[in-house]
Amino acid sequence: MHPSRLSRVAALGAVLATGSLALSAAPAAAVTGGTPVADADTTYAYTAQVIVGGHDRGCSAVLVDTEWLLTAASCFAADPAVSLEVAPGAPAKTVTAVVGRTDLSNSQGAERRVVELVPRTDRDVVLARLNRPVTNVAPAALATTAPTAGQEAKFAGYGRTADAWAPLRLHTGTYTVDSVAATSADVTGVNGAAACMGDAGGPVVVAGTLIGLSSRSQQGGCHGTDAAQTGTGGVISRVDDLASWVSSKVRAPRITDFNGDGTEDIAIADPAATVGGDTNAGLVRIVYGGGKGTAEINQDLDWVAGGAEQGDWFGDAIDTVDYNEDGYTDLVVGSTLEDVGSVADAGFVDVLYGAPGGLGTGTLKNTHFEQGAGTGAIKATAPGAGERMGDAVAAGTTAAGEPYLVIGVPGETVNGKAKAGMAFYLRGGTNVAVHQDSTDVPGAVEADDGFGAAVAADANHIAVGAPNENIGGDDASGNLAVFSHTLHSDGHPKPLFGLDQDLDNVSGAAEAGDEFGYALTLTDYRPSGAATADESILAIGSPGEAMTIGTSSRAAAGRVVVGRVTAAGTWQESRQLWQGTADDDVSGTAETGDRMGESLTAVNTDPRAVSTAATMRLAVGAPGEALGAVANAGAVHTFSLVAAAGANDRWIEAGDGDGIPGSPGANQYLGRNIHYTATHLYVGMPYGPGLGALYALPMSNTVVGGAVAPVTAYKPGTGGLPNVGVRFGAQAR
Repeated sequence: MHPSRLSRVAALGAVLATGSLALSAAPAAAVTGGTPVADADTTYAYTAQVIVGGHDRGCSAVLVDTEWLLTAASCFAADPAVSLEVAPGAPAKTVTAVVGRTDLSNSQGAERRVVELVPRTDRDVVLARLNRPVTNVAPAALATTAPTAGQEAKFAGYGRTADAWAPLRLHTGTYTVDSVAATSADVTGVNGAAACMGDAGGPVVVAGTLIGLSSRSQQGGCHGTDAAQTGTGGVISRVDDLASWVSSKVRAPRITDFNGDGTEDIAIADPAATVGGDTNAGLVRIVYGGGKGTAEINQDLDWVAGGAEQGDWFGDAIDTVDYNEDGYTDLVVGSTLEDVGSVADAGFVDVLYGAPGGLGTGTLKNTHFEQGAGTGAIKATAPGAGERMGDAVAAGTTAAGEPYLVIGVPGETVNGKAKAGMAFYLRGGTNVAVHQDSTDVPGAVEADDGFGAAVAADANHIAVGAPNENIGGDDASGNLAVFSHTLHSDGHPKPLFGLDQDLDNVSGAAEAGDEFGYALTLTDYRPSGAATADESILAIGSPGEAMTIGTSSRAAAGRVVVGRVTAAGTWQESRQLWQGTADDDVSGTAETGDRMGESLTAVNTDPRAVSTAATMRLAVGAPGEALGAVANAGAVHTFSLVAAAGANDRWIEAGDGDGIPGSPGANQYLGRNIHYTATHLYVGMPYGPGLGALYALPMSNTVVGGAVAPVTAYKPGTGGLPNVGVRFGAQAR
């Protein structure tokens, strides 16, 4: 019987997954006509073994990107004999992958966890994201032309052989292509070779390029198959037409997805909220994407550390990262003014873990970081009054895919200098403190520097601001230090350079009250000619900067310095941004108290590609902006990070048609909270009108000449959010 006419049970169920099996003690021969791959043969190094759950199922796969596998959807379907439907997002069970290991008993290649599934709905194919990149195995190249009848193709996999249920060695065989359909092709094994259970999702290759994945088979000669079944026919899923789909998925930046359903979620902080009668205790509200409801996170929940108390300011700083690498986004929350024991305003930080039911619903709920407890440098330092641990937090993953946290403690006393400040850096087993007396860190510890009041980080670099630093006798002139994720011999992140406005490579001049480094943002940058985004663009806010218009000095008008942090660890300033005069090519006019640069957010919307003016975006808050006679109404500028300001400057204020409704109001401070994702600019209005709001502006609304699309509004009393709030929208991630 031809394989395309096999019953669905026979065609799918037998090949697609192995059962729970013990591994055989030694490598076994391949199916009749098949060939075990020698250790020295790297031709099929991109082949992976995928194990679902505790060996509930086993499949093969192929590495098509450093972070992604292509494999069979049937490996993850609840009942592949009935349906190949696979839910997008985090897998329902733990899934492990071994890539580039010809012999499973050795240590070749890499071991990873599958943390996200992106299924096709038209064929037996799914993309599977790995928790970390695989850098020692070259991915397979997808074919760009369809297979043709009569072609011979090689297939590879870790499935059963003629005499072993679970062989330890990768094996290959040869197919002849019989016929080609829109999404599949019928094949027949040559010389008795057949795909067996466990081979599903393995690569099928012609002339060194990937044309398909093994999907179904008659399994003639496979161990455990009825001896009367001798057919070696099968069906492969075509992938030669999937290059653009694969590219669009692997190049997309990660989304916030607390419940792992593949739909973007949002966390919105109200750090001044009243909880259980305690004012300014603070809370974070979660809106789950896809209409899956809302949740409130506060310290009166039994799985959140501490207890809601007056003045804790839980949620004063937040960020997100998949800290335990399970496919669910985790929320990092700073409780800036938390009392620790009898120590007032010491502050602490929590990582709240995502799970299928949302934050706090899994077995692992919270990792708590509090000075004097836990491990490493955090345990080695005692909490102090007014130290404000968690006043700023940054979270992400390194270029190697390792999750990290940077926690600012700007009120820390260092070497007897009160409020000199420091930061904690956590990555894997690393838990270290860094401050201006750490080896090779620029600057010196002085009282009131506030080192750690601003932190920013991306895959390549870390920046820590000290906006109150005295430079050349000028108080609160400000500076910052830039580090790599590589560790110094003393254990802290390796310092690269410091920046202040009295340096020759930084424009301007250090003056009292500039607050250079008050706000920082970093994002990955791939220059032309580079293989990866191994550099960064750094924007530095100096909201206290006095700017001169003609002969008039406008105090605290503010400005932003933008520059490049190279792969070699050097700084190259590219431009300064400020409002200038009414008739220049940047919107607005520099005025006293604008505080342009008090908040910053940047994003690279396509980090795999060479960076362009369109993909590198920056938003700058000017919360003190007066609009007409309306004081402190606030506004937001958006720019390209890598192109001239004027042609890329879009001005956003309430009621101007870009998506924020209403009209400018006094003391609304629009622009004090802004956050870019790859698709939206989130703009908070925590100072009203009303109880606060958060607006998600589509990217086109923030680009010069872009069409104004509908915004998503998050407001107390709408969309399932309770009609209460004090500073709703103060932070969002």
